[in-house]
Amino acid sequence: MQPPVSTPEPGSALHPADVLTALKKRSRTLAGLSITHGYHATAAGKALRTPWPAVEAIIARETGAWPWDIWTSRYTANGEPIGQTRR
Repeated sequence: MQPPVSTPEPGSALHPADVLTALKKRSRTLAGLSITHGYHATAAGKALRTPWPAVEAIIARETGAWPWDIWTSRYTANGEPIGQTRR
């Protein structure tokens, strides 16, 4: 996998603009990812703001990163989602 646009410092998360840039470099959009994977067009955009592990995994895969590297505050050191999850 290619690394995301910028690597966050430990304990910090990537800025949503960095995620969007990484997707754009791969000719992808948040709406396109959402629809391709059977979600409403706004799902991936919502995952940038609120925890949604399933959609975060899709975004991370498309950017070439791991979800816990993008959203460090949403995952444990083992890579498990923290707190409430959507189903």
